Amino acid sequence: MLFLYNTGIYLYTLFIRIASLKNKKAAAWINGRKGLIPLIESSLDKNKNYTWFHFASLGEFEQGRPVLERLKSENSELQIVITFFSPSGYEIRKNYALADHVFYLPTDTSANAKEFIRILNPVMAIFTKYEYWYHYFDELHKNNIPLYVISGIFRKEQVFFKWYGGLHRKMLSKVSHFFVQNQNSSDLLNEIGFKNVTVNGDTRFDRVEYNATHTAGIKIISDFTKENKIFVAGSTWPDDEKLIAKLASTFPDWKFIIAPHEVKPERINEITELFSNSIRYSDINNKLPEFEETQEISSNIQVLIIDNIGLLSSAYQYGDIAYIGGGFGVGIHNTLEAAAFGLPVIFGPNYQRFNEAVELITAGAAFSIKDQEELGKCMENLQTASTREACGMAALNYVKTHTGATLAILNFIGKINQLPL
Repeated sequence: MLFLYNTGIYLYTLFIRIASLKNKKAAAWINGRKGLIPLIESSLDKNKNYTWFHFASLGEFEQGRPVLERLKSENSELQIVITFFSPSGYEIRKNYALADHVFYLPTDTSANAKEFIRILNPVMAIFTKYEYWYHYFDELHKNNIPLYVISGIFRKEQVFFKWYGGLHRKMLSKVSHFFVQNQNSSDLLNEIGFKNVTVNGDTRFDRVEYNATHTAGIKIISDFTKENKIFVAGSTWPDDEKLIAKLASTFPDWKFIIAPHEVKPERINEITELFSNSIRYSDINNKLPEFEETQEISSNIQVLIIDNIGLLSSAYQYGDIAYIGGGFGVGIHNTLEAAAFGLPVIFGPNYQRFNEAVELITAGAAFSIKDQEELGKCMENLQTASTREACGMAALNYVKTHTGATLAILNFIGKINQLPL
């Protein structure tokens, strides 16, 4: 089975290399790993003790961020090394202030894992939610380095629980402790012999609550929204935007903020054409000559298109209703950021794999729609301020009752590793 695993890693890397000839993200994945091991060795100080955080991408970073930041705040002398698998995480967070070093994760080969662990020699490793790499886990285990998986979530259909998943179960045996989001994950791990499991929830709740209570205002968005009712659509895709464009024409007394999942120029151009009465955030930021003040812009334009990364989570503070994109594709994006601001949440039909979406619906805080008609009816239902407020309060309460995972993880890790937490 290890042979098949290694072959799979080789073929995956080969596929990315071929794709990099035309795909920018694939090219970034390849180029970011050129000369990576020597770069890491020349960057690190052999006399320092490093704590290693690994994240698949940006979403996992935001999920594990509360643990990293609390750990650093309580132990300022800790040296933090972050690795990312994906360019979408690395490129956005490569200059993250609380990390001493940020790298791509070298491909999971036996040679790379041995060299990386030898160079880094971490005091502990913390992986968030996903990402299970056999050779890295094996090297950490061989060197008696504690490995923690935080905000883990497991499902019956995963390879760990299949008859042919022996290698992957062996991989899990290298983990010192699992901190999982729900009881089902714990039960699944228990069934295959793992008792080193704590159910303590999802650290994303801690992150979104912190963000909602520490978010600074954004003048451009504030000037745009003024006293109007605001519909914020986050992480949207074309199928979402087509529905919202019709919604905007049906509800001209509402203003709309559209923050697409991708901000490539061609995508922004598509959205601009779809929403005729719109303006891009960057255009206001650059002070278009035809507008003397953003005040004038705000009175004339119905739709603001956020054409950069990093503003969405703060933009929710100006909303009355949130729409989360991705539900007409493989699955919805982050619903908790909007819920933490006390907004009713709407999303498409493909949400069942996301426990928080299911629970938000049960709580009366979220609504799933499958077409234009259902979106319109949902919007009509939320026209009444009291209805919006009741749904928003349910969303806010849901977030608040699920916080605390970060502190539980750090209390455990701090006690085992003798850290003053």
